[in-house]
Amino acid sequence: MCLCAPVWAERLELVGSFAWREQVEGFGGFSSLELSGNGTSFLATTDRGMIAEGILQRKGNRIVGVEQSKFSTLRGSLGGALPGGFTDAEGLAVHQGRVIYVSFEGSHMIRSYSAVGGPSRIVNTPRAFRSLQPNSSLEALAVDAAGNLYTMPERSGLLNRPFTVWRFASGRWDDRLKMPRRDGFLPVGADFGPDGRLYVLERYFNGVAGFASRIRRFEVDADALREETELLTTETGTHDNLEGISVWQDGDGVTRITMIADNNFKFFQRTEFVEYRLVD
Repeated sequence: MCLCAPVWAERLELVGSFAWREQVEGFGGFSSLELSGNGTSFLATTDRGMIAEGILQRKGNRIVGVEQSKFSTLRGSLGGALPGGFTDAEGLAVHQGRVIYVSFEGSHMIRSYSAVGGPSRIVNTPRAFRSLQPNSSLEALAVDAAGNLYTMPERSGLLNRPFTVWRFASGRWDDRLKMPRRDGFLPVGADFGPDGRLYVLERYFNGVAGFASRIRRFEVDADALREETELLTTETGTHDNLEGISVWQDGDGVTRITMIADNNFKFFQRTEFVEYRLVD
């Protein structure tokens, strides 16, 4: 178990942000994000059971638009649309560009898809998921290079209790990994970077003042998360409700972290892409 204080060896530098708008029914509520290896194409899921795909348009290093956007319905095992109460897609992970995994908060489960818009298969669900808190369960989802899944709930149950990072490997779940809970931040997204380390996006809600965001990075071994590094903590209101995270490497070998904000379908919030790069 890693309960050590974080270190500051590197930091994240803001590249830019872009407010995304589309005249599509049900647009908004994006809670997850996955970019291709070169940071060009993306997938994102919504709280109302949709999955979006598109191409990020850049001018220089900054995102300036979205092209070729397409929206599909997340489907169940028989190919039909998911029923009400089962559509709250929160986490997203893609393994080797072929298998798409989506975690759902309301139903406490993970589904796998072989194609966008196609039928799904329910990943083996441990009994312990049944006791997760409503509206605070499988917010974050990531897959490592070996195809092992990692997911964690938004809440741990107690302010001083670490978050359990559930791992699915070789057809079995284990709960050995723990992530320390600090300063009121709650995990909402996760991704493995090209360096093989786990990056976790967290948020802190400060009422009418808005949201603060934090990114921590961990080495993952068989029994623990180690080498905790705090890469970013923003001031409240710097960005909107960042929930989705994707870590990739640009053509210059620089690690980029791209995030997407959930506007909660509120007119006073915005859907935005926010991008940082890792610097020494």
